[in-house]
Amino acid sequence: MSMYKIAVIGDKDSILGFKTLGVTTFPVVDAGAALAVLKQVSREKYAVLFITEELAQHLEDPIAELNKRFLPVVLPIPNNKGTLGIGISKVKESVEKAIGADILFRKEG
Repeated sequence: MSMYKIAVIGDKDSILGFKTLGVTTFPVVDAGAALAVLKQVSREKYAVLFITEELAQHLEDPIAELNKRFLPVVLPIPNNKGTLGIGISKVKESVEKAIGADILFRKEG
């Protein structure tokens, strides 16, 4: 039985801490390099690919294509400078799609 892995793609400073958790890290310097890694790891046994929001914003189409598949799931995460709001926006979108309502950020009144 083979195990699925978890990877993180992003700038070195933002992803370094993931290595201590046993996550495979792919430090990249730009969106072109991130796309190459994304293509590579999507053909391997990865269940979850985290990618920093800074890079994800430049790779929306390839990420959307990957997320049509069962695996891997590609999730944007904030980098070490903070969030762009992309990751939480994608979670909200997925929840709305799954249950048909915005239960996370519903505003009262």
